[in-house]
Amino acid sequence: MTCPDEKSEETAEIMRRFNNAFLSHDASELKELVAENCVIEKIAPTPDGDRCVGRDACVALWEGIATEPGTHFDLEEVFAAGDRATIRWRYWGGDGKSVRGVNLMRVSGGRIVEAMGYVKTA
Repeated sequence: MTCPDEKSEETAEIMRRFNNAFLSHDASELKELVAENCVIEKIAPTPDGDRCVGRDACVALWEGIATEPGTHFDLEEVFAAGDRATIRWRYWGGDGKSVRGVNLMRVSGGRIVEAMGYVKTA
């Protein structure tokens, strides 16, 4: 059995690898990090967002965001506890404008199984 601290460390490492895909604009590792049954609760379209279901749909969404030319993310905080993680970020679009947001993540079996994204609005 894995103790909570070991699980937190595993989750933190998965989040480090996940975030690196966005920071480096290299999405090649995403497929390895995402579970077959992954579900993403998206921030768009507003006001209620949408869902991506399954590895292929989730990886395709994240690949598009990670490799978008002229954009970048600033990580503000990453926190892992057990199988859960919180990622606070700031996303800079190609137009130089930014938006702040948070992702609530869940990991199972060494892969991301759930991600819920929220953004700060005016």
